[in-house]
This record gives sequence, C-alpha cells and structure tokens, in this order.
Amino acid sequence: MTPRRIAMLVILGLAVLMIFLSTRATPSDQSINARVSESAPAGAILYAQNCAVCHGDNLQGQPNWQQANADGSYPAPPHDVSGHTWHHNDAYLIAITTYGGAAVTGVATNAMPGFQNQLSDSEIVLIIDYIKGTWPDDIKAKQLNGHN
Repeated sequence: MTPRRIAMLVILGLAVLMIFLSTRATPSDQSINARVSESAPAGAILYAQNCAVCHGDNLQGQPNWQQANADGSYPAPPHDVSGHTWHHNDAYLIAITTYGGAAVTGVATNAMPGFQNQLSDSEIVLIIDYIKGTWPDDIKAKQLNGHN
C-alpha cells in the first residue's frame, strides 16, 4: 500500500470518527433533519463566505460543470440535487472540503481547494449540514449510503 493511500485512509478514518463523535454529542431523540435545520443559519453564512464564489449563491455551481477546462480541471459542480455532492458520504465530503480535491482524489487537476487553514472542523460540518438541509428527504436518505 502506497503512503498516499495510507494517508487517505487515515484522513477518511479521522473524518468518520469526527462525525461519530459529533453525533454522540447530540441527544439521540433528535433526528438528523432537526440537527441540520438548527445549524442551517450558521452553515449558510459560512457557505456564503467561503463556497458561494465558486459553487454559486444558490448552490447552482458553475456553467458547464461537467465539461473539462483546457487545463483538465472542471468547473465547480452544483451542490443542489442537480449535482453529484449527494452521491458522496459525509466522511468523503468532509475530507474533500478539509484537504482539497487533489489531495483526496489523487487527481492533480482537481481544483477544489482545501479549507483546513481557513475553517475549523465544526465549521466544515456546518457548511455540509447547510447544503444537505436544502435537499429533499429522499435525496438525504440516498446520501446516507453514499460512496467516496
């Protein structure tokens, strides 16, 4: 196993642990939807400050997001249901947001920057909760079984 692969597994493992610990701190009688709706205002502000410049004020992404740019990178995808964000599990979304697309995927042309030096772990979770809070219940349910 390569050092890069080991590092990715460690990062994903830490992200899963962070999610586990954050859910344990929430009373068990609250549903995920209740927790998401409570965090939405803070997450919306953080999203507007850090993500909207690329992913759009309304989570719509950049035009032609499925077509590669001349340098091989892709425009920022939408985070609404028309995109693929909901196809990924929380651990993967946290890792991509924290460390950046190239570091997590190994694809050098992945232009998603990492926010580990700008946002705390809890702020990243708030942003992801905000995004997820805009999805209909059936998409939220599918996302729970998402992949990396």
